[in-house]
Amino acid sequence: MVLKRFRESLIAKMILSGGVTLLLCVFLWTGFNVYYFKRNVVTGVMADIDMISDTIMLALHYAMMLDSEDDIKQNINNISRQEEITSIRVYNKEGRIVFSNIPDEVDRVIGRDAPGCRTCHQYTPTPPTMPLEKRTRLIESGDGTQLMTIMTPILNSEGCSPGPCHVHGDDEQVLGLLDVTVAMDEKNALISTFERANMGISAVVFIATFIALFLFTYRFIFRPIKRVIGATREYEADERFTGIDIEQVDEIGTLGQAFNMMGRRISEKHRELTEQREEYRNLFDNVPCLVSVVDTDFRVIRHNHAYEEHFGFPRGKRCWQINKGRLEKCEACPVDKTFRDGLPHMSEESGLSKEGKPIHWIVYTSPVRDKRGKVVAAMEMMVDITWRKELERRLEVSEHRYHAIFDSIPGAVFVLDRETLEILNCNESAQAIYGFSRDELRGRSFMEFFRPDEAGGWEEPLKTWTEIELCTHVTRSGDPIFAFLRISPARYEDRDTLIVTCTDVTRKVEAEQQLIQASKMTTLGEMSTGVAHELNQPLTILQAIANLLSNKVRNRTPLEPEIMEEMAEGISTHVQRASKIIDHMREFGRKADMRTMPVQVNDVLRRGFEFFSQQLTVHNIEVVWDLDEELPMIMADSNRLEQVVVNLLLNARDAIEERWRDSGTDADKRIHIRSFCAGERVCFRVCDTGKGIPAAIRDRLFEPFFTTKSVGKGTGLGLSISYGIVTDYGGEIAADGRETDGACFEISFPKAECGL
Repeated sequence: MVLKRFRESLIAKMILSGGVTLLLCVFLWTGFNVYYFKRNVVTGVMADIDMISDTIMLALHYAMMLDSEDDIKQNINNISRQEEITSIRVYNKEGRIVFSNIPDEVDRVIGRDAPGCRTCHQYTPTPPTMPLEKRTRLIESGDGTQLMTIMTPILNSEGCSPGPCHVHGDDEQVLGLLDVTVAMDEKNALISTFERANMGISAVVFIATFIALFLFTYRFIFRPIKRVIGATREYEADERFTGIDIEQVDEIGTLGQAFNMMGRRISEKHRELTEQREEYRNLFDNVPCLVSVVDTDFRVIRHNHAYEEHFGFPRGKRCWQINKGRLEKCEACPVDKTFRDGLPHMSEESGLSKEGKPIHWIVYTSPVRDKRGKVVAAMEMMVDITWRKELERRLEVSEHRYHAIFDSIPGAVFVLDRETLEILNCNESAQAIYGFSRDELRGRSFMEFFRPDEAGGWEEPLKTWTEIELCTHVTRSGDPIFAFLRISPARYEDRDTLIVTCTDVTRKVEAEQQLIQASKMTTLGEMSTGVAHELNQPLTILQAIANLLSNKVRNRTPLEPEIMEEMAEGISTHVQRASKIIDHMREFGRKADMRTMPVQVNDVLRRGFEFFSQQLTVHNIEVVWDLDEELPMIMADSNRLEQVVVNLLLNARDAIEERWRDSGTDADKRIHIRSFCAGERVCFRVCDTGKGIPAAIRDRLFEPFFTTKSVGKGTGLGLSISYGIVTDYGGEIAADGRETDGACFEISFPKAECGL
């Protein structure tokens, strides 16, 4: 038992893990030291033998050059007397030992497959030299002594003496080998001593460190932890915290301080938790919602004060008996669903209060589980919505009244999405005017009511203007109607919308068109003299050309090609002029179709003047032009605007004639036509030097049938019609004039949107 407790303790785990780690580190450290020392010793011996080999080569070089065998033998014997040198051999290139400090070995032949020869002869061709590590080998002697031998090649040199023994070809690189063997006993003894010393030191270090680790762990870790465990168990037993005293100034001391602080905080939290439990109990009892706890038998086992106020004291009754007065469980019971699936549920319920009054509530149920997770009860939280039900009833009545008013509006009313202009809702009048059912209209784009070639120009005005005086819509049957639109922004079902009221003004516009057409005919009749003069001039020229041709034919007089070409061009020019006058009269006299399109005001002014120019020429009236050639486009109908220009020129002509009729001079008979931009509007002015406009009649200028001309010379419709045409396209017309210095009429239109 004691051994098991010790094995499961933290100190045993720390000492065991630390000891194993320390042992492994000491083992690796000792092995590394021994390996590194042994490698250094072997490398040093190799370097020493290599140096001895180089020394022997230098000592034998001179004797070999003189082919003095006695000197070579004497040098080898002298050098081999050193204590560690075992043998010195010289091999020729056939592998025969020619010199050795061991006389019995002389003339012995060593094969190429011998261990010492295989190193170089495994390559084809045999390299002249090899690295020191390749030329060195460790061998065991017959008595168990370890030896190290190094083979050094004797290379051919340029200084060989001439003679039968020393004549070698230039292609020979290696003439023989020097083999030096050294005993390793002393070095191996040194290595063994080093190994034993390192093992001893490692054992001492391991034992000392392990003991220090054990004492340190016990003193500074295990004992403080035992104090913490004891204090924890005491707190668990009597829920009273007593701090621990750890005087260490380290992490364990910090841990002890943190434990004391944590204990005090836990005690404080426990006290607060107790207080909160009481607080939550009070909240449960005093919360304005109706809260109850129902057991698995559907009996109310707990409830708050609000529940009791609404339904009275439960007295162990089942929930459906208390709040609904039923004798059996409800068909759709959220509490029953919670018991079945263990999930929260919600439903809307109705019942009777303890006074017998009908009440409505929303109930939320959630499961109450025991420690094993089993559902043992359900909590009901009920929100009284009786007042909301009453509001819903009133709202339903209000919505019914709203829909009745909405559908009874005689004009078509549409609710549009502000961005897409999609129809979200409409009234019954929209169905009657446009011929679509309400379901067909919902989801359609309002822009589909416009003609395809006009739709692009009305999209931006629909989003930004408050009124569109006149536009053309197309019904389901394809018939065009004229509509007056009023637009106002609103919120509908949490969306930004536009309320568009469409008034069908087709009859009114048709009546106005008839009136306008009558005015056009009157204008054409009034201009007949000038038009006849305009046509008479090209006809006279054509008649002259015809007479000339007739005379030439009768007299059989040949015509020069140049004259024929000139006469043909003259006929073509004057026919085109007459045709243009007739086309212009036909265009002016036709009934406008009320379409809107991009129009250039300067072109309308020029066409209107061209149509009326002969009238002004007959009366010696000068026209002064001041046009801005960079004017933006406007949205209108050029034919209708041309009628406005003609009406203004006609009034200007009459005013000038009335002023200068009795003066006998044409000194100041002028009409000034100017076009310009003013902010976001395109304007033009028509000013004259006529008799002016008296202040008393300025407010009545645009009234229908109002005229200052004598009977039979004016209908009083010109300015009224012009006013209607201008306002149809969102424009404004105003008169400015003094009583004796002429009058000015200024007309302005909003600019057309970009891209039209």
